[in-house]
Amino acid sequence: MAAIKAMIIDDSAVVRKFLADLLTAGGIEVVGTAPDPLFAWPKLASLQPDVIVLDVEMPRMDGISFLRKLMAERPTPVVMCSTLTEAGCETTLQAMAAGAVAFVTKPRQGLKNFLEDRSNGLVETVKAAARANLRALPALAALAGAPPVARVGMPLVNPASPLPPNGGQAMAETTDRVIAIGVSTGGVQSLEVVLRALPRHQVPGIMIVQHMPERFTASFAERLNKLCELEILEARDGDRLIHGRVLIAPGGKHMRLKRSGAQYHAEVIDGPVINHHRPSVDVLFKSVAQQAGRNAIGVIMTGMGDDGARGLRDMHEAGAVTAAQDEASCVVFGMPKEAIRLGGADDVVPLGDIARWLVHQSSLRPGMRAARST
Repeated sequence: MAAIKAMIIDDSAVVRKFLADLLTAGGIEVVGTAPDPLFAWPKLASLQPDVIVLDVEMPRMDGISFLRKLMAERPTPVVMCSTLTEAGCETTLQAMAAGAVAFVTKPRQGLKNFLEDRSNGLVETVKAAARANLRALPALAALAGAPPVARVGMPLVNPASPLPPNGGQAMAETTDRVIAIGVSTGGVQSLEVVLRALPRHQVPGIMIVQHMPERFTASFAERLNKLCELEILEARDGDRLIHGRVLIAPGGKHMRLKRSGAQYHAEVIDGPVINHHRPSVDVLFKSVAQQAGRNAIGVIMTGMGDDGARGLRDMHEAGAVTAAQDEASCVVFGMPKEAIRLGGADDVVPLGDIARWLVHQSSLRPGMRAARST
């Protein structure tokens, strides 16, 4: 198998050298480097990199325009390399919305140690980006930039059965339901597609784990909140889950579902890295299986690796209705593929249909499943 070819665009010569050494040691061929996109653009045709590693903040760089031009003329997977600053977070999220596949954060302090650390995740991210489904990127960008779709007129069912006491097991039936979503690589645009299409009063509370470091999730939630009809927040410990509210797990923390009587709350906790991630989709999904059972709806979306696959299976086995995003619309078909393989997905749904699927499933009584879409 031919080596993955990468190009590095960073204004720091020192960073370019360290990144090149790191990628080369990981079996990736660095075919070229450049101090900014203006120098890089003329080289792209001859070098034909499989992946571009792109710094966020550089002199003369308009990253968003570069990415849009790149995706329109030479679609290429891009991995953003960003520092953990407020400006860096916002620019990176704009870049992800413009078509970048993934990002890796670099610290402002201890940069040399980070760049010399082979476990910093860059090599794995570049390798995953090289396998990205480029055919999904133009459609994804179009869906993310389109106006919200027409709302689906399906009222929620609110059964009035008496509630059993909280004995540590999932409730048999409740007026509240829960949607849990797990997503990783390609998720910035994909979540925008889904959440913009959801009507605020037709879906129960939603909990989301998107693999992101600290600081990014607050900016991400704020950005989505401006674009969507839903109320979208970075979760805080104890936040209540209510209709039309979306809680996004904060970077660097795990998020679990907790139940108190008929109410659901978010529990934000420290804890070890699970499946190479914190927050972890499996942590969320497993808590939803235990606390909500058949009152839950679960979706696993684009992302590399297998985080969330076992948790979605647990939700399915607890009576929840579950779905995985289909391969054609995934940027990286890793997490959904593994969930399907384990038998955790009732349905396999294209990205453009996930919002409609969620509204429809929310309109059914807990435990009911619509006809399979596969």
